[in-house]
Amino acid sequence: MIKRLTAAALASLTLASATPALAGGPVVVELFTSQGCSSCPPADAILGELADREDVIALSLHVDYWDYLGWVDEFADPAHTARQRGYARAAKSTMIYTPQMVIGGTDQIVGTKAMQLAKFIDQHKNAPEMVSLKLSRDGSGVLQISARRIGDLPSDMLVQVVRYMRERVVSIRSGENAGKDVTYHNVVESMVSVGDWNGDADLNMQADAPGDHPAVVLIQDGSSGPILAAARIE
Repeated sequence: MIKRLTAAALASLTLASATPALAGGPVVVELFTSQGCSSCPPADAILGELADREDVIALSLHVDYWDYLGWVDEFADPAHTARQRGYARAAKSTMIYTPQMVIGGTDQIVGTKAMQLAKFIDQHKNAPEMVSLKLSRDGSGVLQISARRIGDLPSDMLVQVVRYMRERVVSIRSGENAGKDVTYHNVVESMVSVGDWNGDADLNMQADAPGDHPAVVLIQDGSSGPILAAARIE
């Protein structure tokens, strides 16, 4: 059973090598999930199948609004809930739910609908290239972000850096998934806006991304619009 929050409930929620983002990939798939949601493990498994694909950037964003059910999700972040709420507003929806997948910042589906997911991934892979995006990272963990406009772009784009953990296994001891060991993939630790870009001139900027965890850069139309380019560096 899909777990949903109504509008009323919402109101109560206070690669050292460059990877170009080209038409045909990578496609960003965001899964909004929770360790406290009994409907989520199948969607978590689907995301795990996407995690090793070169043409997909699969991100697991754990939300915090089911923590009250008896198990506090250690990966949950209110910022993830806020991001999902933004996507709901963009879609003129009155609710958010888990598991939900958002593909390319636009298409929203139930996270267990594998056939729909495959269709949308193919559609985004075949979409025209809007931005050429390249990344590199030096030995001190500084990202060099370079982007060039190709197609027509909005005038208010966000440049965001995402850090994630590749894989974590959690033994859930209470709540709806009590007794289960669930493997989570590409668990987002942080998503930080590092700048704005209007596309008039080429983008050249730096951002900190220390440590061994992969880094992803998203160029997005605002915080909840279409993802216009994405690149990952391991």
